[in-house]
Amino acid sequence: MVINESVGGKIFNTINTFFLILLSAICLYPIIHVLFASFSEPLELMKHRGLLMKPLGFTVNGYILVFKNPNIINGYINTLFYVIVGTALNLLLTSMGAYALSRRNILWKNAMMFCITFTMFFGGGLIPTYLLVKSVGLINTRWALIIPGLIGTYNLIIMRTSFAAIPDSLEESAKIDGANDFTVLFKIIMPVSKAVLAVILLFYAVGHWNAWFNAMIYLRDRKLFPLQLILREILISNDLQSMSRTGGQAAEAMTQANADTVYLSRVLVQYCTIIVATVPILLLYPFVQKYFVKGVMIGSLKG
Repeated sequence: MVINESVGGKIFNTINTFFLILLSAICLYPIIHVLFASFSEPLELMKHRGLLMKPLGFTVNGYILVFKNPNIINGYINTLFYVIVGTALNLLLTSMGAYALSRRNILWKNAMMFCITFTMFFGGGLIPTYLLVKSVGLINTRWALIIPGLIGTYNLIIMRTSFAAIPDSLEESAKIDGANDFTVLFKIIMPVSKAVLAVILLFYAVGHWNAWFNAMIYLRDRKLFPLQLILREILISNDLQSMSRTGGQAAEAMTQANADTVYLSRVLVQYCTIIVATVPILLLYPFVQKYFVKGVMIGSLKG
């Protein structure tokens, strides 16, 4: 069926298309700039002014320096642990809490939801939280970055609302056949809630991947540092020596170089480190993008 579009509609669609293209370019260009800069010759890059639309020369020396750095590799391993273990525990406990709070026959459900929602607006603050983490012996352990944030209030509310929208008849039929609550949750509720689960997984995984502040507060051993904290050291301290305190070959080579070479290599390494730290999480988006809008909308239909 052909729809005759009005002149106003055509003008609106044209302006809207142009605006979205412009917005996409604004969002994409910083990533493209960093990517091209990471493959550029440092001296040519420092001389360049204006937009960077292609690599200036071509070199992979920055990536070689990055992957020779033992802190980067160790940070990757630590971050993968925090993302995989943390996200798995996040999903498990959040889904269990959401299931319990979505059932109609739970005693004091509204009171519990009020207490949970209250934490979105009021918190104890950094010092009480630090003292609590210290009192339970989590300081300078991997679990200090996982246990305090096991359940996100916002994610819990989204998942609870999604579970509450599932017909009660599914649960009743399963319980007539002898299923308990764990069976209902893991074999009935969660399989039909793939969209919201994918969205919550993305929220938690991105949160763990980008987290650095809690690591800076709770961790002292550099062997436990996540990748983002290593990246912060490189970018904020502006010092290549700080990224190789374990005495790798890259650090020795940089120490022997002259000041100009060190400065140019420092700039190149910064760009390369940003790409190394960003690309893996970007690769996750295509797999969950089709669930994103659907999952958030399902979780916001009912309060």
